Amino acid sequence: MTASADTSKKQSALNLPSLPEPLVFFVDRSLGRRIIPNALRDAGARVEVHDDHFSQDAQDQVWLAEAGTRGWVVLTKDKHLRYRAVEKNALISAKVRAFVLTARGDLSGAEIGQIFVKALPTMRSLCATGSNPFRGTCESRR
Repeated sequence: MTASADTSKKQSALNLPSLPEPLVFFVDRSLGRRIIPNALRDAGARVEVHDDHFSQDAQDQVWLAEAGTRGWVVLTKDKHLRYRAVEKNALISAKVRAFVLTARGDLSGAEIGQIFVKALPTMRSLCATGSNPFRGTCESRR
């Protein structure tokens, strides 16, 4: 028997493809602290909430930069975010993946939570295949 026949045929850990980190969704302060984050968690998503990391009056460019650094996927309903130059530049420079809920009329927290829960498979797919930064839009069909 040769020496090579005795060696293990297991693949080295160095040769294994790296698995993507699990997505973490960052819920902006505009979406609240409980109802929407809990709906996402109940659907199996990993969630971080704005107020657990930043003060209520933290400037958007500050938390956007941190979200980008940490690789968090931002969820917000602040549709003006994409029009303000400072925030838009923060999104782009931090390579933030963000989904902005644009809805007609007033939706309850439970309704918004269900919209994001329903969109989870699509958001995950876009995050896996899309380049950063990008902004997606979740539209409600009310």
